[in-house]
Formats: sequence, structure tokens, C-alpha cells
Amino acid sequence: MKTLVVEKEEENNRIDSYLAKHEIELSRVAVQRLLETEKILVNNKKVKSSYRIQENDRITIEEELPKEIELKAQEIPIEIIYEDKDIIVVNKPKGMVVHPANGNPDGTLVNAIMAICKDSLSGIGGEIRPGIVHRLDKDTSGIIIIAKNDKAHINLSEQIKNHEVKKTYIAIVRGIIRENEATINMPISRSTKDRKKMAVNSKGKNAITHFKVIERFPQHNCCFLEINIETGRTHQIRVHLSEIGYPIIGDSVYSNGKNEWGIQGQCLHAKSLKFKHPTTGKEMFLEAKLPEYFEKLLEELKKQP
Repeated sequence: MKTLVVEKEEENNRIDSYLAKHEIELSRVAVQRLLETEKILVNNKKVKSSYRIQENDRITIEEELPKEIELKAQEIPIEIIYEDKDIIVVNKPKGMVVHPANGNPDGTLVNAIMAICKDSLSGIGGEIRPGIVHRLDKDTSGIIIIAKNDKAHINLSEQIKNHEVKKTYIAIVRGIIRENEATINMPISRSTKDRKKMAVNSKGKNAITHFKVIERFPQHNCCFLEINIETGRTHQIRVHLSEIGYPIIGDSVYSNGKNEWGIQGQCLHAKSLKFKHPTTGKEMFLEAKLPEYFEKLLEELKKQP
């Protein structure tokens, strides 16, 4: 545990910029993550990254355990969609964790990317998240960008923050949705009943999900959806669709365990990304092909019972 006391000449600075300056090993992104998980407290209270520090504020920092994990490159086959000197875009397979953690020390996307990029990865994500600009859940397949340098990382992070990156997903859900298109605008926070889950909560963070029905399968009580998100909350699509009564097939966490097709993990795929290249400014549109299990399930659903 580390403790810092704010001097008068430094008051009114944002806490994330203050700590990023005083704690050399902590990036601003890492500080924001620690604030969110309450591993950084001000006067024993949780604060937002936008909090303006005051003279004599007592800031406590809890050490992060994941630093004990040895990060190593691993030759893991992964589909590369696009690569240049600034970014690498890949199609993450279902079942792969994005970055190491205590429960998943290796075999992650980061381990695979390190073998491909060697030392060319942005350090902004921290020791165990080099180059990681955004994430996908373990059992969500699809397209993801990794930054090869800090300049690219900062630019892409700003695009995401300003809602300039268009993320398109596809999913197969249980139930027949009447509307052809709709928007779900419900705040999300950590569940008070189960800390491993997220939930709709009036006091949570703003979360907006747009979806449209691509195809209905009334004979199987399912719908095939295209989804765009304005915000990137943890489990956002899964929570939102479950909340309105259309859980994603295979989602063992948010679908009450119902899974008639034996799908392991949610039937959710990050199909495409539209963004501006962090160096050239050129508009990029990249797609990740559907995984085999997803294609097979669609074929089954199109058959008459």
C-alpha cells in the first residue's frame, strides 16, 4: 500500500493526471482502472478519474497483483485481418481471454500478439495489457485492434472515447422481437447480488445499444441480430438483451442456463470495425469472418423443424 498527500501547489489537478505523473509505473489508463476497482482511494473514499484533488487529500494506492504474472510470447495460431507499423487487427477466437490475469496466466491474445509483434507493442495498457485498446469477453469472438506504439494507442483510445469508432456485432438471441430496429438505453453497473455479473442499475454508467433484426426464426423461437454500441460497458450487449427478455443463445451467465443447441459460450461475434487510421487518418473498415459454430447454428435455424 502506498500513500500520497497532495501539496497545495498541485491542488485542482485531475487525480488520474496527478498520479500518472507521480507514479512512474502507472499509466493514466492504469490509474483509471484502479480508481474504478477501488484500489485507489481518496480519504478512504472512491472517486472518479475526473476528481480534482485538494490540498492534504490522502491518496492510497493498493498494489496490483497481476504484476506477478510473467508475460511471455507464445506461438498461438491467430487470424490476422490487417497489419502495418502502427496497428494489428485480428479475429479473436471464442474461448480466448484477451490479456493475462491471475486465473489465466497464459494462452491469451496478448501472449499470441507478443509472438507476432515481438517488442513492437504500446506500453500504455500496462505490464500485462500491452497494446490493448479495447477488449472482448472470453467467449465473444471477432475483430479487435491492438496498438503497436503509444501514439497509435492514444489516438485510438480518443476515437473510442469520442464515439468515433463504429463497432458492429451480430448475435443470435432467444425469443421473437417484434420491432425491426430498437435502441436500449439503460445504465449498467456491477451487480449487487453477484460481483461477477453486471446488471442494469439506475445508478450505473450510461450504456446505449442499438440493434436491428436481420432474420427471425419463429419455428425455433430465435432472432438473428445486428448490433451497434455507443458505449463499451462490461458485458453491455449481453446484459441489455437479457434485460429486455431476449438473452443471447449460449450465454450461461445471463440466459438462465437455457441452451437447446448445446452452444458453449454466448453466440456473439464482433463482426466489423469502422475507424480512422491513427497515423494517416484514412477511414478504415475491417471485418472478421464468422466462426464455424456460428455458421452451423444459422444453417440449423434456417431448417424447418
